[in-house]
This record gives sequence, C-alpha cells and structure tokens, in this order.
Amino acid sequence: MTLKQRQLLLNFGQSLNSFLPTISSTSINGELIITTGPDHIIPVLTFLRDHTNTQYKVLTAISGVDYPEREQRFEVAYELLSLKYNHRIRVKVFVDEFSSIESAVSVYPAASWWEREVWDMYGVFFRNHPDLRRILTDYGFEGHPMRKDFPLTGYTEVRYDDVKKRVVSEPLELAQEFRKFDFSSPWSQDPNQLSGTSVIGHPPKKA
Repeated sequence: MTLKQRQLLLNFGQSLNSFLPTISSTSINGELIITTGPDHIIPVLTFLRDHTNTQYKVLTAISGVDYPEREQRFEVAYELLSLKYNHRIRVKVFVDEFSSIESAVSVYPAASWWEREVWDMYGVFFRNHPDLRRILTDYGFEGHPMRKDFPLTGYTEVRYDDVKKRVVSEPLELAQEFRKFDFSSPWSQDPNQLSGTSVIGHPPKKA
C-alpha cells in the first residue's frame, strides 16, 4: 500500500468517526478496522450498509476469537464488502462470557448461520436471533469447543450401544490415567554409538 492510499484510508476512518461517535477506527496492513460496543453494533452496521459513501451491502463472514486473559475475552468480527467501491472493512465487538450482542440478522440475513456458529463454538449469545441453536455440534453437547479453556477430551462421548440399539451419550471415561510421555531420542550423542547399536547401552558387536 502506498503512502497516499494509507492516508486516504486514515481519512476515511476519521470521516466515519465523525458520523459514528460510538466507534474507534484504525488501519492494520491496509485494512480499516472499526471497534464498537455490543449495544451499538446494529446502528453501525446499518450505517455502513446504507450510507452513500460506504455501501457495504455484503456480509462475507462473522468470526470469533477467545482471549481468556482479557476481561472481555471474546472478540467477534464482522467482515463487510462494498461492491460499489471495491473495498472491505472489519467491525469488531468485544464481550465477556456473561454479555450478549444484538443479532445482525435484521441488517444482514446471512448473519444467521455465522452467529449460530459463533454461539456454538464460543458461547457468545446473540439477542433476538430468530433461531439460535447449535449448528456444528450435537444438540445435547456440553460446553463450547473453541474456548481456550475447553478440555481437549471434552466432557462426554458418543457411541453406539449394541444392547439399546441406538447412539448414546455418556460422561467421558478415560481408559488410563494421564501419563507424561517422553519422546526424546534414547540414542546418545556419542559419535561411536551413533554408528549403530542393537541394544541401548550396549556397544555394537564386532564382526
């Protein structure tokens, strides 16, 4: 990106700040990023979609990120595209695990599936969503798999029961206690032993 293009991008961000006092804007690697609060996301998205100088008519994605060390641990990003001006913009919202975000389905109908995915994976609740339910995991799934504090083994396991003749879900039981495996090489760094040994600790047999 040239210096002129970078300056035009910054000027555009400043002009948006004058129209939308509830946002803050920045530029990273040639991309304009807007940050706003969860209670202001609908007015911001509506403005970006309808204003003559923006025309971001297409919602291309909604994604989530979990930062457990932060007070507002979840970052929800809306990726918007303006076909008229051939430009993209990212709108970010930060919430904690007890807060919610107003659903963007009324502004972008395509938001329905992505919001369901973010809810399923991270547990971020979207108010007034027409059909907020799990989309990738089972309806009875416990927890949200993309949270950084979610255990790798999960909480339950699903298997087919030959007696009941159906799929059952039950608490996870590990077959053995957790063990620490050492995958370091047992071979010594002694050049004489690197030439080959049949048994660790014993020199190779002479021909």
